[in-house]
Amino acid sequence: MESVRLYILESYNELINKVTWPTWPALTNTTVVVIVGSIILTLLIFVMDIISRGVTGFLYDLM
Repeated sequence: MESVRLYILESYNELINKVTWPTWPALTNTTVVVIVGSIILTLLIFVMDIISRGVTGFLYDLM
């Protein structure tokens, strides 16, 4: 049980004294980049889905 206590204390010490936390503006900028990237990727996949649906529909109509 002592090892668990030591682990928690060392983890807390590392989070408080050694981790460099981002500033609020950096965090918001990064969040905006992730959201915009997610939207772009979603739209790209949506367009690819529509195109593949059209191509497969065309191929099935030929048969």
